Amino acid sequence: MHAKTGSPSTSVASVKSTIEGQVRAALSRIAERDTTVRAWTHVDAATALARARALDALPITACGPLHGIKVGVKDVIAVANMPLTHNSPLFTGQVASHDAPCVETLRAAGAVILGKTDTTEFAAAGRNAVTANPHNPERTPGGSSAGSAAAVADRHVDLALATQTGGSTIRPASFCGVHGFKPSWGLVSREDVKFYANSFDTVGWHTRSLALIDRVCSVYGFAQAGPVPDTGDLRLGWFRTPWWDTMSADGQAALEGILAKLGEAGIAIEVIDRLPDFEHLNDDHRAILFREGAAAFRNLAQARGELLHPDFHLRAGSLDQFDDARLRQARDRAALAMLAYEKAIAGLDGVLAPSAPGVAPIGRSPGDPLFNQPWTLLQAPVLNLPLARGEGGMPIGISLTGPRYADRRLVAVAQRLEDSLASRGIFPTDA
Repeated sequence: MHAKTGSPSTSVASVKSTIEGQVRAALSRIAERDTTVRAWTHVDAATALARARALDALPITACGPLHGIKVGVKDVIAVANMPLTHNSPLFTGQVASHDAPCVETLRAAGAVILGKTDTTEFAAAGRNAVTANPHNPERTPGGSSAGSAAAVADRHVDLALATQTGGSTIRPASFCGVHGFKPSWGLVSREDVKFYANSFDTVGWHTRSLALIDRVCSVYGFAQAGPVPDTGDLRLGWFRTPWWDTMSADGQAALEGILAKLGEAGIAIEVIDRLPDFEHLNDDHRAILFREGAAAFRNLAQARGELLHPDFHLRAGSLDQFDDARLRQARDRAALAMLAYEKAIAGLDGVLAPSAPGVAPIGRSPGDPLFNQPWTLLQAPVLNLPLARGEGGMPIGISLTGPRYADRRLVAVAQRLEDSLASRGIFPTDA
């Protein structure tokens, strides 16, 4: 972790109620824990404290909707005067000159940016993040948004920006036991965010609070939620997906346990045996991912190939693996599947599905995106709900998804679910 001057003082207690005090407490937490968790590639304590003091000086009428919210930003997203390395040797020492719009929007709403969080190389493949899972440092936090999920789970920050091209927001959220949100594709600006696959890349975020997810949605200009039924009138689908048999036994038991608890809370659960063309979507995702990845990494492969990981040379040369006919087939099937999915779930308030094949595995691999890629291809909003524990007490989440552009309604439905479980002493888990 690289830090500028201005580390936190020991007088935190005297200023606890101020934004400065809260930032000092966060910096102390990072100093205490990040030698183990290693969520951060860069922390700018001096700038964060200066920003906190400026916010404390504002009159109440000038405070924004995210006043004092402490934020980490994945190191594929530009933050002014901070490193932008993409965890790649090609960009060692690169510093961004300005904020990406998704960061600038948070600042304008009153957020405090503490620094940059670790990522799988280019949020894609190649080098893994060095970040550990806060619940068990021998295990991965997931990827590619490894540092973002871990920083939120270990209570370094309130909010961390992530990205998802396959499962890079939702799966780390499941492994680390936090809320993860991948919005509908295209609702958050991706300017000054490293491109991988243009049809899939989505800026998302990790938090420990659905209410904060909704506030961030509002700041990014998402439409307000439509009416949400009372708990007893909710109707949810449960879709195991075609890959249920690949899930660990404890993972299956944990998710079935969640469903049973929701049923006890009076929520109607309807089993969805099949969705149209869903069994093809992982293969179709891969075809589009590799061909769009070829466009994203071809310049680096040709101009600076000696420093580029073999994974990206594989993508740059993917025409040999996925020809134009295969690409057309994948895109056509994806377009039809989007329409078929939303028609199939009409009348439901959301669809529950696995977030990951099980708990976080040993090591630092990003994990298997099998259960995430189809929803990313469908451009649907997805929430990870940290409702259960699996092997060794490790977190395991469940995904809640719905139709495109009904993002805040999906968050409201999730809040209804969690409130109903909390009233029975079931949620929140001690994530």
